[in-house]
Amino acid sequence: MTYSSDRPHRRRSIHRWIRTTGALTIAAATVLGGITAPALAADAPPEDEQYRPLVHFTPEKNWMNDPNGMVFVDGTYHLFFQHNPKGTTWGNMSWGHATSPDLLHWEEQPLAIPQTFDENGASIEDIFSGSIVVDENNSAGFGPEGSSPLVAVYTSAYTPQHPQLAGIQAQSLAYSLDEGQTWTKYEGNPVLNRNSANFRDPKVFWYDGPAGAYWVMAAVEATDHKVVLYKSADLKSWEHLSDFGPANATSGIWECPDLFELPVDGDPGNTKWVMVVNLNPGHVNGGSGGQYFVGDFDGVTFTSESTDGPLELVDGELFAGFDGGDYEGWTVSNDPDSTQNGPWGSAPAAGTLDGQMTVAGYLGDGLVNGFIGHDGTVGSLESPAFTIDDDYVNLLVGGGEHPHVPGAQLENVPPEGRVVFDFELADDENLQTTGWELTGDFAIDPALNPSTRGGDYYLGAERINTIEGGPNADGNTGTMTSPSFALDGDHVSFLIGGGQRADGSLQLELVVDGKVVRTATGANSGLLQWASWDVAEFEGQDAQVRIRDEATGGWGHLTLDHVVVGDEPAQIRSDETSVSLIVDGEVVRTATGANSENLDWVSWDVREFSGREASIRIVDNNRFGWGHILVDQVMFSDAAQSTAAEGYDWLDWGRDYYAAVSYSGTPADSRIMQGWMNNWDYAGEIPTSTWRSSNTLPREVVLVNTSDGPRLRQEVVSQIDAQLDVSSARTRSDVTVDGDTGLDLSGDVAKVELALRLGDAERAGITVFSDGESGTKIGYDAETERVFIDRTDSGNVDFHPAFASIDDAPLALDDGMITLEVYLDRASVELFAADGMLTMTDQVFPTAGADEITAWSEGGAATIESITVTPLIPTMWDVPEPAPQPTIELGQTSIAAGGSLLVTGSGFDAGERLTVDLVADRIGAKKVTADDAGDVSRRVPVPGNLAAGEYTIAVTRADGSVIEKALIVTSRR
Repeated sequence: MTYSSDRPHRRRSIHRWIRTTGALTIAAATVLGGITAPALAADAPPEDEQYRPLVHFTPEKNWMNDPNGMVFVDGTYHLFFQHNPKGTTWGNMSWGHATSPDLLHWEEQPLAIPQTFDENGASIEDIFSGSIVVDENNSAGFGPEGSSPLVAVYTSAYTPQHPQLAGIQAQSLAYSLDEGQTWTKYEGNPVLNRNSANFRDPKVFWYDGPAGAYWVMAAVEATDHKVVLYKSADLKSWEHLSDFGPANATSGIWECPDLFELPVDGDPGNTKWVMVVNLNPGHVNGGSGGQYFVGDFDGVTFTSESTDGPLELVDGELFAGFDGGDYEGWTVSNDPDSTQNGPWGSAPAAGTLDGQMTVAGYLGDGLVNGFIGHDGTVGSLESPAFTIDDDYVNLLVGGGEHPHVPGAQLENVPPEGRVVFDFELADDENLQTTGWELTGDFAIDPALNPSTRGGDYYLGAERINTIEGGPNADGNTGTMTSPSFALDGDHVSFLIGGGQRADGSLQLELVVDGKVVRTATGANSGLLQWASWDVAEFEGQDAQVRIRDEATGGWGHLTLDHVVVGDEPAQIRSDETSVSLIVDGEVVRTATGANSENLDWVSWDVREFSGREASIRIVDNNRFGWGHILVDQVMFSDAAQSTAAEGYDWLDWGRDYYAAVSYSGTPADSRIMQGWMNNWDYAGEIPTSTWRSSNTLPREVVLVNTSDGPRLRQEVVSQIDAQLDVSSARTRSDVTVDGDTGLDLSGDVAKVELALRLGDAERAGITVFSDGESGTKIGYDAETERVFIDRTDSGNVDFHPAFASIDDAPLALDDGMITLEVYLDRASVELFAADGMLTMTDQVFPTAGADEITAWSEGGAATIESITVTPLIPTMWDVPEPAPQPTIELGQTSIAAGGSLLVTGSGFDAGERLTVDLVADRIGAKKVTADDAGDVSRRVPVPGNLAAGEYTIAVTRADGSVIEKALIVTSRR
């Protein structure tokens, strides 16, 4: 079970999860300043929602995260999932349910296992992640004799309201006697309790081997980085077997384990066991992800054969190791309000500080640790100046993931201009008495508005906060409309925080002449951030601001302060925890932590700055969760230092493949895995409306031998082939790519197969979901030998600072070629390379209608040897299948040279002009017009001097697309 950043109660004793106002979203200010997309009508069908996938599972509405209880029973696949049945953000955790005959056509079922309430209606138990088994021998006794009940083993996450087990996570059972339609919680729950707050995510399977026959449970002690193994004869009484871990990636908590056996290269006489461990954060490309280990399981202990040893370090000059007991000439700026001289103190830390989780990965006796004063202090450190003489700056970095924001301020200073509303009213005044119109819950007690409670980074003492503006907290609904004011400047700026909705139900509106011309929303954060509207086109007109709050549930409120009209926009505030390279006063390279106390290497290529003077600046400007940074071992080198994470075995190298586990009950010769297509860095803020989160396509995994030993190879399940609209496929071959290159291809729900030869190009690839201005780049960098997905300009990227990423992975060319298989589905890219040995999964949120597929190269020309785009027939929602595509038929498939071939076709547009061509240097091209029924018929001569061999008959349509048939030409009679 994964958790999101707005759940502080789950980590109350651990500093890094303590936050009182939610997570700050810096770059959201960019999105806040524009006009939001039109809200969908409440009754709009799911398939009409802009980012709704058509071949991936999503719930019809509300929140989803980890897949749970995945099981195949009597020809039906059952997918259960973490679900909030009451809203689009994490909370009210229960098990949703969907069924499918083929893993692609899903039908959502009623809520399966709901959260538990006491007699007063208070939630006392959330239903976290787990698994389902078919109890074929009725070992638990939940069904009548001879039956095979479904038994769910899940984590009971007991809330603070539970009378005996408050804050405890333990394992419980529920059972179904009607193929998963209804569930009964076992009255003896929990069945396994370690009195731990972090014991969760049981994956249970039947083991039958040398050690005996019994149920095995793999669960996690999340913060200890351990998989704990238990056995049971009846699913009710459990005996501890062994622990595995810590091992490899430990930068985040361990979650959602799996353990299964697979043959190597399909040989049933040679098998290995695979241990899957998901972690958050700590993924190689940031945020949450999944790793795996290969080894042996003897029924008691899992022994890994793929755990990495110590990282080999490159040679270099140590510039700052922080081991001498002082800051060695660095300029130290501590927080003047800190009673503990935080965040840096007067000397480097010797390791872990009081109240901090264990710090790991640093070298030597000291490091920069910005946790003095915990996360509530801010300050900076800057090195002495140095001259850049080496190719790389390598350094160890950890701590909070709050990137440097170019152009942002470290203070909270408003823009210059006329303050039209600061909400600092006299004691006997309120919004209503000063000319605001209040409706709904906000008019019940006008004295509540403005508020003196809630939010952070407001100015003064008062602000609007709709959670405090009525009697129903986040259930308050209504509007607040300001008096008119003149738009006598180019920008309207303001501080805004609170909830984020994409459907128009919660937003700040600028109203001119009775029309809403600009809107803004919060970022599911209590931290107010600066945002601005460009209003130059309305110069001289009067306007009003209106808060519309029709939202209820979590984050169902807005906070507003300090509305300013001026000629310049507000400068957003950076709440960074960063370390940066400064050249000529400018930040030219920067890094941040990964919300982890484990330091890992960062390498900056600085060759372009050779001979110039520089410094290193460390900034902690964050007072909330993970509001600190760790830095050590700043080194100058002629070689880049690889990260420890690069050497681990990852299920997927993209940013959006998490909580992946396998289906139970599938045939013994197959193992099918499926993950949650999201990342906890930004999961609650992706810009969908009535629903939030998708699952990945299901994948079959196998073990194959490699030079490093057996490793996983993945491919989309074979059922996907039935969804390929082959008749509508389009292929381009031998395309020279030199700069931006059109391909006359498109597709937003499609399979793309690409064979790319790099040639002289430094970087080359394709752009998908393109509209000519933005798009998602998929490519290869010849210098770094890495394949990548670049979503920095992929459409809507500003809803969270961690989203606009370039995710990459090492991949060697094969004879100068890279071959990729890519699945697109409106808002996602799933990439398979190296015959499935490497995968990358990323969400993207393209601009409306962006479906072009183009090519590009940098630094030289490349060649697309072939690219085929095959539409995928939708499997979800009420989407009509594509209309039948035109077809052609040949009178014969083999003909002697000198003969005449009849070509017929049907399904064309009436009156459409076509070219029928025997493709051999355009031999015998003939024009033909489709008749009123859309049929064509044309006889094509086959020249007598044509050499025997394989040829192609091609019919070129008016839109340039081509339909082809193979033809064998034999020697002349």
